[in-house]
Amino acid sequence: MTAPSNDTLTILLIEDDAGDAFLVEELLGESENPPKIIWARSLAETRERLTPDVQCVLVDLSLPDASDLEALEQVLSMAPDTAVLVLTGLNDTHVGVEAVAAGAQDFLVKQDVEARLLARAISYAMERKRADLAQRSLVEAQLTAKENARLERRLLPVPLLKTADLEHQARYLPGRRRALLAGDFWDTVQGPDGAVHVVVGDVCGHGPDEAALGVALRIAWRTLVLAGHTGNELLRTLDSVLRLERKSPEIFTTLCIATIDASLDRARMHVVGHPPPLLIRDGAIGVLQGTPSGPPLGIFQGIDWSEIEVPLGHEWSMLLYTDGLIEATVGGGPDLLGTEGLLRLVHEQGGIHLDRLIERVIELNRDALSDDLATVLISRSGAREPEEA
Repeated sequence: MTAPSNDTLTILLIEDDAGDAFLVEELLGESENPPKIIWARSLAETRERLTPDVQCVLVDLSLPDASDLEALEQVLSMAPDTAVLVLTGLNDTHVGVEAVAAGAQDFLVKQDVEARLLARAISYAMERKRADLAQRSLVEAQLTAKENARLERRLLPVPLLKTADLEHQARYLPGRRRALLAGDFWDTVQGPDGAVHVVVGDVCGHGPDEAALGVALRIAWRTLVLAGHTGNELLRTLDSVLRLERKSPEIFTTLCIATIDASLDRARMHVVGHPPPLLIRDGAIGVLQGTPSGPPLGIFQGIDWSEIEVPLGHEWSMLLYTDGLIEATVGGGPDLLGTEGLLRLVHEQGGIHLDRLIERVIELNRDALSDDLATVLISRSGAREPEEA
C-alpha cells in the first residue's frame, strides 16, 4: 500500500464542503511530496472517481446522499482494499470507536488536524491496511490449505481387506513439499470371491496434475477390480483412462499389480514397466523373476502384457513399491541404491520392517526423499523372517 518516496500518492477526498476540501489540500500541499488529490462531493461522485490508482480515501461522515456510519460503510464496500480515514467535524469519541470498529483505519477531527498529523495519519493508515490485507491473505491461504489437505486425505485409499489371515501395511510419502498427494498411488481390494488385489503405481512427473491423474487411475483400478475385471482387460482400460486424462502425450504410468488367490498360496502378477517386488517365501528373500510384463501404460497401443504366475506357499511376504525406494542416492554420490541395495538393507535388518526400511533409505539419501514413495507390504500370517545372506 505504501508508495515509494519518489512516487506521488493518489488520495480521494470525499467532502461536500468546499472550504474544508480547500483546507485539506492546503495541509497536504505542505508535505515534502504533495499527493494528487481527487475531490468528490458525494457518494455518487465517489463511485465515478474511485479508481485503482487511489491509495487512500478521506471521507467526511456528513454527505448529501449519506451520513454518519452509513457513509463510511458504503465507502468501505466500494474500496475494500484501500486505506480509509474518517475526517469529520464531529468530535465524538464513541463515533470514532464505531468508525474504527466498522473498518476505518483512523478517525480524525477536522478542528484538531494540522499538516504533519494528517500526513502521518495517512501514512500509518496505509501501513495498517497493508498489514490487514497481508493478514487476511495469510488466513485465507491457511484456510485453503486446510481445505485442500482435507480433500486430499479423502482421496487417499482405505484398503478393503476382510481376511484376518493377511497382514497389511502401506506407506505413502509425497516428495512435493506440503503435499499429501503425489503421482504415486497404491490400493488394496479384496473381492467377493476372496481374492486380494493390490496395486502400486507411478505417474511420471511431479505436481498437482500428476497427483490428480494418480488418483483417477487408482479409483479406476478399484472400480474395475470390484466389477470383476483383471489382467489385460483391466490394463487396457487403465491405458485408455490415462490417455484421456493426461495433460500431454508424454505422460506415462508404471504399475505393479498382484492378484492373490482366495487360497492365499498363489498370485498372478503384472509388472508394467515397474520395479519388481520383493518376495519372502519360506524364509528366503528375493526379487520376482520374469519381469517386466511389458512397457508402461500410455506408450504403445494394442499390446498384451504377460502374466507372471507366483507360487507363494503358506508363509510369505510381498513388498510392492515405487522407485522412490530404490532411486535414493547413496551418501549423495552418483550411485543409486537400486534393487540389490534394497535387498541388502532387508538382509541387514533381518526382514522387511517397513518403517525402519524407509527411514534407512532416507538416511542414505542425506535425510531426504529423492522422489515420491508408495509402498505396500502384505504378508500371510505367521510368515518367518528371511535367512541371513
